[in-house]
Amino acid sequence: MRILALILVFVNSGFLTAADQPNIVLIISDDHAWTDYGFMKHEHVKTPRIDKLASESVVFRRGYVPTALCRPSLMTLITGRYASVHGVTGNDPFGDGLNPQNSDLRESLISKIDKLETLPKLLGEQGYLSHQSGKWWEGNYSRGGFTHGMTRGYPQKGGRHGDTGLKIGREGIKEVEDFVDLAIEQDKPFFLWYAPFLPHSPHTPPERILKNYRGKGLPDSVAKYYAMCEWFDETCGQIVDMIEAKKLRDNTLIVYVCDNGWIQDPQSRRYAPRSKQTAYEGGVRTPIFFSWPSKYQPADRQELCSSIDIFPTIVAAAGARMPTDLPGLDLNKSLAEGHAIKREAIYGEAFGHDILDINNPEETLLFRWCIQGKWKLLLTYDGRVTKRYESTHPRTEKRPQLFDLLADPHENINLARDNPEVVAKLVEKINQWYPVRKRKTITEFD
Repeated sequence: MRILALILVFVNSGFLTAADQPNIVLIISDDHAWTDYGFMKHEHVKTPRIDKLASESVVFRRGYVPTALCRPSLMTLITGRYASVHGVTGNDPFGDGLNPQNSDLRESLISKIDKLETLPKLLGEQGYLSHQSGKWWEGNYSRGGFTHGMTRGYPQKGGRHGDTGLKIGREGIKEVEDFVDLAIEQDKPFFLWYAPFLPHSPHTPPERILKNYRGKGLPDSVAKYYAMCEWFDETCGQIVDMIEAKKLRDNTLIVYVCDNGWIQDPQSRRYAPRSKQTAYEGGVRTPIFFSWPSKYQPADRQELCSSIDIFPTIVAAAGARMPTDLPGLDLNKSLAEGHAIKREAIYGEAFGHDILDINNPEETLLFRWCIQGKWKLLLTYDGRVTKRYESTHPRTEKRPQLFDLLADPHENINLARDNPEVVAKLVEKINQWYPVRKRKTITEFD
């Protein structure tokens, strides 16, 4: 009986044997519209490999990221915290300009990750090897707890957001495959952060793919962006094929998400209004899916899902130590058993691209938002925006913005005036979630 008790204590402590621990692959696209996939019924974009992965996954078409900008969104994935908590609310500290004399600002921002528990750190406690490739802002990969990686990091040349890591996908996946071979050789479970700089600009797709979008009456900028989506899809297929070829697929959890949305401006190489950086659907919505053949039956789910849930779901799947007070949900039981996620609402926020005060996130707070069922409410705040991004955040609408996302997924009709009770209820939810103490709400109720 004493031996049995000791065994039960060991099992219940959260530690899994190596045979039970899944390999984990986190695939993150970059500047990718939530509509621009074959399985999302896009008219032109072809994504056969992602479509196949989606057919093998538990898919949440109504998935979201809390912030619509890559650096804070990626920090949320790696820490499981909202931007207003982890403190990296924008891409760059204002005034830094990558100048050596201002490097203390950038280093101070990067140092925030040193104080936070991250996925690689927690998985490392369970014996995982981990590899960073692609987009990464927080200095050298080792500062995030990765055992292996590609990004040298600031202050080295090109270290702002990925340096050498940004070649992954665009120049093949050799570094990733070499890492997986190393993990197999050492008989270790692995965590793979695959965040290629795709379909992000520069939009320079191979001609063999771009020709598929020529002659369709599309503006050149749009054709190139669509081809980039297909190029990204191709690299995702290479990752899955590699896992399958090494006979690891059955016990590998693959998670898919995009860091933030994008709507291609047909007249330029830039993003269109109400997409990247904004709290509108074009900025924050993304399909999210989870594929683990030995544990999850494929399903197309109607519930809301947030990228804030990815951290606790991965931690629990690996049997790792779960940090306290995480805002996201461990979805493993829902994914495995097929029952609906029990949650009332999801939340998010938008900040200026440039961080004016790295110790005060609310200095650049622009929006907070809440989605419950079909309803989405945006509240507007008076946070400051640097001049170069004023056009991205005009904030000309001074009233609450309430949208019926099921009837109006592109948020064309503001229903706040006709639904004051819904507005009041969602305002209260936002205030209970994360009350704003220093910024003024510029929204006017009328």
